[in-house]
Parts: sequence; structure tokens; C-alpha cells
Amino acid sequence: MAQNSDRRPLTAPAKRLEAIPPYMFAELERRIEQKAAEGIDVISLGIGDPDTPTFRYVVEAARAAIGDPSTHKYPSNRGRPEFREALADFYMSRFGVEVDAVHEVIPAIGAKECIYNLCFAFMDPGDVALASDPGYPVYTSGPVLAGAEAFLLPMLSRLDFTPDLDAIPAEKLDAARLMFINYPNNPTGAVVPDGFFERVVGLARRHEFLVVHDNAYSETTYDGYVAPSFLATAGAKEVGVEVFSLSKGYNMTGWRCAAILGNPEAIKTYWRLKTNVDSGLFEAIQLAGAAALRGPRKHVNEMCSIYQRRRDLVVDALRSIGVVVDAPRGTIYVWAPVPEGHTSTSFAELVLEEAAVVVSPGSMYGPSGEGYFRISLTTPDQLLTEAVERLRAHLS
Repeated sequence: MAQNSDRRPLTAPAKRLEAIPPYMFAELERRIEQKAAEGIDVISLGIGDPDTPTFRYVVEAARAAIGDPSTHKYPSNRGRPEFREALADFYMSRFGVEVDAVHEVIPAIGAKECIYNLCFAFMDPGDVALASDPGYPVYTSGPVLAGAEAFLLPMLSRLDFTPDLDAIPAEKLDAARLMFINYPNNPTGAVVPDGFFERVVGLARRHEFLVVHDNAYSETTYDGYVAPSFLATAGAKEVGVEVFSLSKGYNMTGWRCAAILGNPEAIKTYWRLKTNVDSGLFEAIQLAGAAALRGPRKHVNEMCSIYQRRRDLVVDALRSIGVVVDAPRGTIYVWAPVPEGHTSTSFAELVLEEAAVVVSPGSMYGPSGEGYFRISLTTPDQLLTEAVERLRAHLS
């Protein structure tokens, strides 16, 4: 058979994949596996995956739901009424936000899937997504894969790790279709300053773009801080949606249980795309999610206490070796500046090679993450203690 020299090899990836780097957590996993193969005992503080099991009452609800034949069929992409109603009740009791369970909430197969699909639902080539930098990688890879542009908004420490909204170029605002924000913030651990959500609503109204607030960490906070919902801001539902995930607050990362709530027309557009790309969230998981949201608050509070204890352990250890770090009031991460003379990557390499500890270089979360590193608190206390002792021993 004649060969066409102009054709790409049959396994060649689509050109759109060339525009994005490898997913950073996959690279972290590869490095850990490589060290383990060399016989090195590595402690990973890189990935934010809770080390404690899903709450027992949630598991029991899932077990019962799996035995219910009504959950065995194709789910509706609009979601099981029990889950939508539980979310609406939760938003009212937890955030004081009224949500229409029929028109203003749809389940998502994890926050990552939801954010990615929003890019395809709302963006065309030439459109712009305003993306927090540093930030969750899908804020930038999603728009690029959709053929659009991700315009980075540097998260400034002098502005409490919020972007300078006044510095966004007019042409980017005019082309913007989406804006991704996230508080409590991954990776910085920052909480939203007073008045910031209100300013975002005003900006979105003036320039007619959709705000997407990634609300993954609202249930993991410390020192008495209670995180708000973006949707509780006056006018927010007119210009925005919120992605709520049960992954971190309820130890349910593997369950892929989340939802999108807010502007009903935006929800309808998201649903229109979703019906063409997946078949909905397994209804047994939806029922487990409903049980989680309606369950006793004490389990969530206990997790916050565990993470706060670990946060204090890490912060004290870092300070003892001269790292100037603030104790975060939210998320499961500590965000700290690298020692003088290091880049984010060189410091992460040093820690890995000298102490056999994995930390995430801040540059993995965007250019403005350079000069920082992130430590995850989702490691058992004993291992976390050993990891910080290794850091003390090798970096003092």
C-alpha cells in the first residue's frame, strides 16, 4: 500500500494536546514511582488526596443505594431529585443561598469534569477565559483544549492572593467569556478578602462574562473562619455559577461527586453540552452525596481539626528552619516561599533528592507560583511528622 508522507502517524496526538503540558500530578506520581523503584522510601506531600476514609454513614448510604435496582439504569443528566434537593437545602442552611432544585443545580462527575465542560459549553476560538494564576491547572488547560485563550490573572500576595482586577487589559475583558476564581484558594490557602466577590460581580456585569467559582474547599477551614459561597454575593447568580465538590470536605475524592449551581440559563447551557459527552453521575453516588450533605456536621468538623493540627505542625517546622510562612485559614495545603537562592523546581528537586520528600513546586500552578512550594496536609500524622523532621535535618 502506498504511503502518504503528509499523513501523521496513526498514534500521533491531536495538535491541541501539544498546546498543554503534561498533567502535573501525573508527573508527581511518576517521580514517586521512580524513586520507589530505586528502593528509596519517599514521603509524598504533593497530592491533596485525603488519607482518611469516607465517612461511614456515607458508605452505608451508598451500599444501600447500590442494592436499589432503580439506581442501575442510565441516570438522568439533570440528576436525581434527592441529590438536587439535598444540595438546595445545604446551600440554604450552610450559606443562606436559595437554590431552585429543578433549574439551578445539576450533578457533575467531579469538579474537574465540570470546569472542563464549561469551557466547551461557553467558549469558541478567539474567546478568553480569565484564569487565576497560580491556580488549578484545568482553568488554563480547559480553555486551550477548547481552542480559546487562557489569560492569566496573577494572584498578588500584596492583595491577599487576589488578582488585580483593575490591571486586566480592556481587550481581554471585551473578549472574556469565563472567569475562574477559587476561595478558599488552591494552592495558596488564601481566603476571600471582604469586598472581592462584590467587585467580581460588578466586573462581570459590565463586561458580560460568566464567573465560575470553584468552591472545592469551603468546608475545610480553621481558626473559626467560615467560608462563604460566591452565590451569597448580591447579584452573583445573575452573572455566575459555583462548582461545589464533596471530594475534600467529605473525603470523597474517588467518588467524583460534585454539582454546579447558580444561573439557570448557564446551567441549561452546561446541561446541553453534558448530554452529548457523558451519561450522568451514577445515581447510587448521588444518593450517597445526598446522605453526606444531610449528615451530621461533626465529621466535617473533625476533619478540620485534624488538618488544623497538621497545618500547625508543618508551619512550626518550616518556621524553625527559617521559612517565613503564614498559617492558612482554609484548604488542605500550606503555601510557602522557597529559600533564597532556589527556584520552585530546584527546591523541590533538593527536597526530593536530599530528604526523599515530595513537595509541589509552585511553578506547576502557573508562572506566578514561581518562588513558592506547596505542601499537602493529607498525610497521616506519623508520616507527616517524619517528613518535617527530614526537612529539618536536611535544610536547617
